Amino acid sequence: MPRSTAVVLPGTGSDEVFVRSVFEGPLGALGVGFVAPPPPPGDAVVTGCLGLLDEWAESVEGPVLAGGISLGAHLAAEWALRNPDRCAGVLVALPAWNGDPGEAPAALAARASAELVEREGLEAALATSTQGVAPWLAGELDRAWRRHGDGLAGSLRSAAAHRAPELHRLRALDVPVGIAACVDDPVHPVSVAHAWAAALPRASVCETSLAAFGADREALGRAAVLAWLRALTAGPSRP
Repeated sequence: MPRSTAVVLPGTGSDEVFVRSVFEGPLGALGVGFVAPPPPPGDAVVTGCLGLLDEWAESVEGPVLAGGISLGAHLAAEWALRNPDRCAGVLVALPAWNGDPGEAPAALAARASAELVEREGLEAALATSTQGVAPWLAGELDRAWRRHGDGLAGSLRSAAAHRAPELHRLRALDVPVGIAACVDDPVHPVSVAHAWAAALPRASVCETSLAAFGADREALGRAAVLAWLRALTAGPSRP
């Protein structure tokens, strides 16, 4: 396994605390260095996260294992396409769309959340958004949204508008990519994960479920890391 440090980015409206709970244990078990930078504030989240990957790639020894959850996964793949010589692979957890976000469920949810925050304020938006959801998810939203503060709505809108790598562009990404998907997640459809894998030259998908994820946050991280190891050892799938 190549020497590398994993730099893993959070998803829309999330934070590095959540990323750490998902990936730190599984990567640590492999002896891979781990960095989970806080998300840049407001509508700078996209450019800021790409800049963070640039900064860490300059400061660590060896190639970077770029990774992320949802939006963070899109940005990690985008960065890898721009920097193949500095990338040891990509950890893609819960990809939400490819190309234009359009009416993708995750983009619709982010837009609706931004509108709710702007219209009702943070407290009311949290009360509405956490009603009836699993307690672990309600807790994550409550912590992360408060940490985003006044920049939350801008961050949500920026994420919802950002193009993910198109499938035809993913065909040029010749590094091992591990993709994790929850088979019962309507916001991050498992079909998107398999479409990414079919387009990538060296990719594997490992599936888990929201129930497993809810009981153990590392279930998602283990799935992504296992898929990456499979892609790493399998070699190119196409000439």
